[in-house]
Amino acid sequence: MILEIVNRIIYVSIDILNGASVWLVASFILAGLLHNVLSPEKLQRMLGNTNISSIIKAILSGMLLPMCSCGVIPLGLGLYYSGACLGPALAFMTATPIINPAAVLLAFGFLGPQIAAIYLVSGFVVPLFIGIVGNKLAGSELYAPGMEKGLDLVELESGGKDSLTQKLRAGLEWGFMDMGVSVSKYVCLGMLLAGSIIALVPPNFIQQYLGNPGLLSLTGIAVLGAIMYVCAVGHIPFIAALVASGAAPGLAITFLLTGTATNLPELISMYKLIGRRAVAIYALVLISASFLIGYLTNMLLTDFVPLFNIFETKDTVSMANKFIFSAPESLKYLCSVIVAGLGIYSFWPGIKRYLVKERTA
Repeated sequence: MILEIVNRIIYVSIDILNGASVWLVASFILAGLLHNVLSPEKLQRMLGNTNISSIIKAILSGMLLPMCSCGVIPLGLGLYYSGACLGPALAFMTATPIINPAAVLLAFGFLGPQIAAIYLVSGFVVPLFIGIVGNKLAGSELYAPGMEKGLDLVELESGGKDSLTQKLRAGLEWGFMDMGVSVSKYVCLGMLLAGSIIALVPPNFIQQYLGNPGLLSLTGIAVLGAIMYVCAVGHIPFIAALVASGAAPGLAITFLLTGTATNLPELISMYKLIGRRAVAIYALVLISASFLIGYLTNMLLTDFVPLFNIFETKDTVSMANKFIFSAPESLKYLCSVIVAGLGIYSFWPGIKRYLVKERTA
């Protein structure tokens, strides 16, 4: 029995990692290029301040990238460690997984114009609010170490004489061996924890819980969504089926917002690489806002009629598929091996010290 549970946890964890690994590796590359190729002065002018315009720029940039909440971790942290202050970085990490062209089209086709409109507006408003609160309540983590306001930007550009090839090489090295190693360690740990939760919680429990419109259910699903790994694009048909079978529309919105915008690997990475206050701001504001939006949705859509007709949504799905990148299974496994390898490599210094200690003992 125990061996069966362990196998189930490992299988689910690998499945979750396969779903995110391609985007994680892509983010390591983008984060590295961003860190070394983009001018720090330009980035700090765009996102290195507490103006609302900087948060809006971060949100709009994120809304164009079809990445999940795991894939956006290194990219958001790359922005933060390249000069963006906390508010825009948190807003970017919130908006990117929630709203993208494919998610909007699928929400419209499977959930109907009412829920899709609420989802679209929420996908902009919630990241904006998180960014504002992040800037207001942040302490020393408002800027990454070495990126404090007033830093001599000429000093930041000291590597400006390097050729583009040297910058690309150094950026990729930073993206994989610095950011990648740091993030992968916590992502792998988070995947195991998320896999444990999914493996131990019966699937019919979630479906039954989603169908309960009560406040307790709404709160619970907001917290559950924040812990679980949910892909907005992949789960919209699943949520539509639940709504069609009686789930409250507000619960569907709450689950999509919290589930797509965050998960355990993201929270753990944020805690270790930015700080506990950033995690508290991000998680509490996201859960509270999602709960409130879900509650208001249930109040507004009292006569909601589910829209789930596979024949009527065929055109929408076909259009949405044009915006969705479906990675081959071989590429998923290759990227999963890279992420797992980087995670294992992060423990090598500790293993090496232990081996040296054992030899000298």
